[in-house]
Amino acid sequence: MAEIVQAEKGGGNKKRAKKILPHMDMTPMVDLMMLLITFFMLTTSLSKSKVMEITLPEKLKDESAAPPKISASRTLNILLGPDDRIFWYPGGVDAEDYDNLPPVTETDYSAEGIRALLLDRNRFLARKINEFEQQVLEGKIRISRDSLQKATSQMKTDDDTGPIVLIKAHDEANYGNFVDILDEMNICGIARYTFMDIAWYETQMVNNAVGRTTTASAN
Repeated sequence: MAEIVQAEKGGGNKKRAKKILPHMDMTPMVDLMMLLITFFMLTTSLSKSKVMEITLPEKLKDESAAPPKISASRTLNILLGPDDRIFWYPGGVDAEDYDNLPPVTETDYSAEGIRALLLDRNRFLARKINEFEQQVLEGKIRISRDSLQKATSQMKTDDDTGPIVLIKAHDEANYGNFVDILDEMNICGIARYTFMDIAWYETQMVNNAVGRTTTASAN
């Protein structure tokens, strides 16, 4: 706020020219700066970065070593198709038997769709984690919050019954499909999942499911 102070010197009836002395009052500006500093300090401390946890396979120490084998009975292949469609099939595929490719099953991103499938495949581990967390809530097991997260993570690491989910995207799948399937992995507590490039025969399996006549060939 600026303030103009007018001063007049001299006495009696003699008039003199007025001298204007400008004066700047900085008090309101200091108050405003303090409010802004407080605002930015609070918003910075309260806001948390939104990240999404992705489980990635461990890098092999010896690159010449053979990759670990995946049990076909535990393998669940999820194919993100075009037009927000999603398909799945269990186990593996014999790529050499091109004329007899297995059909894929279509589902959706609802709670009764892919989530119900994942929960059913992961029911043993989910029940084990739920029972452990319930004991913590009832006070039967005394453990801190950080230790609880570490314990549940260790359960997922040690689990040998849950599904091994291989997520593969069709060329026409969109980014929203990735976000949706990652949310389902976290909601269902899937311990082992990863993203992989879709194989040429899997692209053909999706094309067959959506009624396309185009054929894919092996490189």
